[in-house]
Amino acid sequence: MTDKHIDTRLAHAGTPPLQRGVGPVPVPVVRGSTLRYADMATRFDYARRRAAGEDVASYGIHGFDTHRALEEAVRALEGGVRAFLSPSGLAAITHVFLATLSAGDHALVSDGVYAPLRHTDRTLLKRLGIAVEYFSPAQQNLAALIRPETKLLYLESPSSLLGEVLDLPALSAIAHARGVAVAVDNTWGAGYLHQPLALGADISLQAATKYIGGHADLMQGVVVAGNDHVAAQLVSAQEALGLTVGADEAALALRGIRTLGVRLERHQRNALEVARFLQGRPEVARVYYPALPEDPGHALWKRDFRGANGLLSFALADEDFARATALVDALELFAIGASWGSYESLALLTAPERLAGHSAWAGSRAPLVRLHVGLEDPADLIADLARGFDRAAAGR
Repeated sequence: MTDKHIDTRLAHAGTPPLQRGVGPVPVPVVRGSTLRYADMATRFDYARRRAAGEDVASYGIHGFDTHRALEEAVRALEGGVRAFLSPSGLAAITHVFLATLSAGDHALVSDGVYAPLRHTDRTLLKRLGIAVEYFSPAQQNLAALIRPETKLLYLESPSSLLGEVLDLPALSAIAHARGVAVAVDNTWGAGYLHQPLALGADISLQAATKYIGGHADLMQGVVVAGNDHVAAQLVSAQEALGLTVGADEAALALRGIRTLGVRLERHQRNALEVARFLQGRPEVARVYYPALPEDPGHALWKRDFRGANGLLSFALADEDFARATALVDALELFAIGASWGSYESLALLTAPERLAGHSAWAGSRAPLVRLHVGLEDPADLIADLARGFDRAAAGR
C-alpha cells in the first residue's frame, strides 16, 4: 500500500486477514504471557527466527497480534524498516541511547530536548561512562563538536517548549560524513507531519502517549529504525532491557493512530486561531509556533513539514511571575497539565530558569506559558484566554 495516501495507509495498516471469511474491524486485543507451541521443533524454530532479528514472538514479553499490528502501523507511518514499543516516551529515549552507545562514547544533543533526558544523563548515562554534550544547532558548528568517540547525534525538532525547528538534512549530512548516527525525537511531528527518516535520520522516536494515543489514556513510546544496522542494535537492547507494553495499551494506541490525520488537522486549525489572537494581545511579547510566518523557524517548517499541531508557547511581556500564575489559574477550558497531544486543551507555566539551557530562549526573564490547543471550538478557547488575561490584570 505504499502508493496510497498516508491517511489510507493508517486506516488499514496492521489489519489482520479475515478468518473463514469474517473478522472484526478493529484488531483484536490479544493478551498473554506465554506462547504455546505444537512441539519442540516449532519452539526452536521461533527462537532461531527471533535471534536472527525477525519480528516474531517467542515469549510473552514480545507481544502478540495486537503488538504486531501497532508496530506495522507505526513503521508505515514513519517509513522505517522496523518499529519497537516501549512503556513510555522516556523509555523509548533511553532505549535509543543504550542501543547505540557504550562506555567511552560521546553523544551530541540539541539543547532544546525533552527535559527528562537531562535527568537520564545525570543519573544513568554518566554512571555508565557515556558522555553527553548539549549544543545549539543554530549557534554552534556541529562539525567542530564531533569527536572521534562521538557515536550519536540526538535532536528534537521542533522543541516542545520553544518550537525551535532544526535543519535536519544539513545536520544529518554533517553527522554521517563523520560516521555518526542520527536520532530524532519526532513527538511534535507524530510521524504524520514530519518524517525524519526521509530527511536523513537513522532513528525516529516519539511518545505515543501524545498524538498517536490522542485520548489521554495511555503511556507509550515508539522507536522506528531507518535501516537494518540500527534495527539490530535496537533489537539487542530491547531484549536486554526487557521493554514491553501491555496488549490493552497497544490496542489504545492502534485506535488512536487511525484518526491521527483528522485530529492533527483540527489541532492546527485551532492553534493558528489561538496563536493569532495571542499575537494581538499587549500582554504577550512573543508567540512560539513555527506555522506562523513571523516565527524564525517558519521557512524550515514549511520546507520539511506537512502541517502543524496544537502545541504553542507564548512569552509574557510582564516579568511578574505571580501575575502569570494568576493568568493560568484563571483559565477554565485550559486545564493545567504537563502532557499534550490529546483532545483536551492544556496550559502550563514555565519559569525562566527552567529554560536557561535552551539557547533559543536568549536569557529572557519573562514567564513562558505553553498551551496545547485541543479540539474544542476555537472561539471558546480564545474567550477563555481573554477572560484569563482580564482576571489576571484585575488581580482576581
